[in-house]
Amino acid sequence: MEKSKKAGPAGKTILIVDDEFGVLEVLEFILSDAGYRVVSALNGQEAIARLEETRPDLAIVDFMMPILDGNEVIKAIRSDKRLRNMPIILASALPEKTIRERCDGYTTFLRKPYRTEQLMEEISKLFDHPEGKAVPKIVR
Repeated sequence: MEKSKKAGPAGKTILIVDDEFGVLEVLEFILSDAGYRVVSALNGQEAIARLEETRPDLAIVDFMMPILDGNEVIKAIRSDKRLRNMPIILASALPEKTIRERCDGYTTFLRKPYRTEQLMEEISKLFDHPEGKAVPKIVR
């Protein structure tokens, strides 16, 4: 589901992947209101389909989801030459230490519940990366 056709700050598109409809809806509203083009998916399988339709500039991915979890979505993104360097914000209620044992390839981590300001700061940092592209944080 695509919520906004307008180009956001510097024409940026953000993919949101979260199985909690309420979270997805709030993030769509906040990011669209901030001027971003938003593409969303309720699970990992939908996310993969969205990635075939559009090339987002950043993804916000929930870790625990049905069908394909956040780890599988990240693997798919990192294996796609077009998207390999795309920044990924991984979000979970689990502590990052636990996530690191199960997942790598994300750029930054936010522990749920996070503040809107915290999310917007991370997005800003990732888009303002001095080299123009965020370097993926590969955690082993």
